[in-house]
Amino acid sequence: MPVPVVYHPLYSAPLPSTHRFPMAKFRLLHRLLLDQGLITAEQVVAPLSIARRDLEMVHTRRYHEDFSRDRLSRADQRRIGLPATTPLIQRTWLAVGGTLQTARLALRHGLACHLAGGTHHAHPDFGSGFCIFNDCAIAAGVLLARGEVERLMILDLDVHQGDGTAACCAHNPRIFTVSVHAASNFPLRKVNSDVDLPLEDGVDDQGYLTAIGDRIPALIDQFCPDLVLLNAGVDPHQDDRLGRLALTDQGLICRDRLVLDACLRRSIPIATVIGGGYDTLDALVPRHALVIRAAVEQGRLYGL
Repeated sequence: MPVPVVYHPLYSAPLPSTHRFPMAKFRLLHRLLLDQGLITAEQVVAPLSIARRDLEMVHTRRYHEDFSRDRLSRADQRRIGLPATTPLIQRTWLAVGGTLQTARLALRHGLACHLAGGTHHAHPDFGSGFCIFNDCAIAAGVLLARGEVERLMILDLDVHQGDGTAACCAHNPRIFTVSVHAASNFPLRKVNSDVDLPLEDGVDDQGYLTAIGDRIPALIDQFCPDLVLLNAGVDPHQDDRLGRLALTDQGLICRDRLVLDACLRRSIPIATVIGGGYDTLDALVPRHALVIRAAVEQGRLYGL
């Protein structure tokens, strides 16, 4: 079957028009992919909200209840940067379930894509940087606990270091965390991943692909994961408002092809999430579509 794509209309929860998080991108990405013929409606799988017991494999009960019942302090709300409205709470639980669903589809089909996810700044007991619950860490924990995988890699290519993911997975040797990011960017205080590849400001396509071209396949060979979760954030783009790198659209899709090929040629299932990106919606949405385009291409190449 074609590459499964996980999406729900509730992903685009309403926010004030002045808010800088591009919440409409999820809805617009889904529409763009259909309009361009990259996916069909039959490929789209609707997720279920994450179960509380699964969420608590990573997050404390006090934290998730305080968020979901709008009891966080003003300081904690500011750290997250998103209002605890009923639609946003609903989409948060749903999107985490979506990443878990995507991971399971990848195990079944070899490759699957989520049109959301990548909330890598969420820590076990607090959220940060537009991230409330850490979807990749939760999916990894659930799959390991249920015996669906034995070893799992979270490969984070968002321009910001995956501090929350590193913190959530620090004590689990069966999860291997890798973060490739702009060294000078948010967060100010990094948390050590198993492997961090910090890049200087202004690194372009050639410099970026050189930095990861041999290293990522070597790390996959070193750890031999049963599944890779790829955060394909597009904020390393040269026009991103919150990024400090200088990749072009071509650089981003080459990055994604490189990682997808490294996994699929080794018969390692891979699930993708879209991660961060900050620009006008007209520019941002086609950028997020690049990883889906790369996945469709690689899926066909490998007969998935």
